[in-house]
Amino acid sequence: MAATVRRRPRVGVFKFASCDGCQLTLLDCEDELLALGQAVEVVHFLEASSSVQPGPYDLSLVEGSVTTAADAERILQVRAASRRLVTIGACATAGGVQALRDLADVEEYRAIVYARPDYVDTLATSTPISAHVPVDFELRGCPIDRGQLLEVVTAFLAGRTPDVPRHSVCFACKRRGTVCVTVARGTPCLGPVTHAGCGALCPAYGRGCYGCFGPSASVNMPAMIPLLRSDGMSDDEVRRFLRTFNTSAFEPLAPPGEDE
Repeated sequence: MAATVRRRPRVGVFKFASCDGCQLTLLDCEDELLALGQAVEVVHFLEASSSVQPGPYDLSLVEGSVTTAADAERILQVRAASRRLVTIGACATAGGVQALRDLADVEEYRAIVYARPDYVDTLATSTPISAHVPVDFELRGCPIDRGQLLEVVTAFLAGRTPDVPRHSVCFACKRRGTVCVTVARGTPCLGPVTHAGCGALCPAYGRGCYGCFGPSASVNMPAMIPLLRSDGMSDDEVRRFLRTFNTSAFEPLAPPGEDE
């Protein structure tokens, strides 16, 4: 009797409005790519190959935010073809830096930036994937962490919940023995309210965390804002400090201002 060949899980990687950095994190898994390629069949990944196959997909990794009507339609199709869907990166989980448009007049932006704005088809907002379809897991970061990405893929292949830390960057700083930049130098830092995952890279080099992994699971912004003010920041500067890669995630936590 011939042995039964076990089908490898089919994986798709999809891009929406983004810089491609989180997809490249998968390609950066150089030491693990061979083992990963033996465990799964990557059937849709335009960043790596123009040869693609239609769904269904056992696991889909989605990078980028929804910024056009075509995006909004396409994510419905990706979701329908996916058994599990994981969003990767700040754009997919929080709208990305392009969500700054949510705080302004997109028509004015379009007229200023483009010579022929009538050629540009865009929505007034940049929204995360979860605003449009159910998402099975969100992996944060700008870009995402390679180790966390491998953990998520491995977990879904094994049928378990990914073991991704939910604590703040401050915990990571203490674990690596980094001196607190706020206490030692008075440097504004979002470490206390930012999701861990970067390994506390910026504080390790004397720079305050700027929240590229988004709000942590236990954000205490009412306590954080006075600390930023004590570092010499005005409410307007605090709002600008929060309006970066995870604008739409941090914005509800920011102090109100004249533009609210």
